[in-house]
Amino acid sequence: MTYIVLFEDAKGKEHLRQAHMADHLAFLETNADKITAAGPLFAPDGSGRGGLWLVALREAEDVDALIKSDPFYPTGLRKTCTILEWRQVFRDGVRVTF
Repeated sequence: MTYIVLFEDAKGKEHLRQAHMADHLAFLETNADKITAAGPLFAPDGSGRGGLWLVALREAEDVDALIKSDPFYPTGLRKTCTILEWRQVFRDGVRVTF
């Protein structure tokens, strides 16, 4: 199953991002078999708004456990984490059938 995880960052906690970034990036590398893409999200004005992961796991509960093992999780940086199942129907100019 493929999931999209949307993270909204808590206001006033931006300093926690840089303090824990090295550990977070190491976590992403260690879990590259599950987290197939990850990166920050920005508002049109360039301000940071959170992040997004593309995750390949069987169950949403597994995704939740993965989120909670991220070094960012216990810091209070994340205001919300939304897990959504995603079914791709279009890729590289072609419809995808499943």
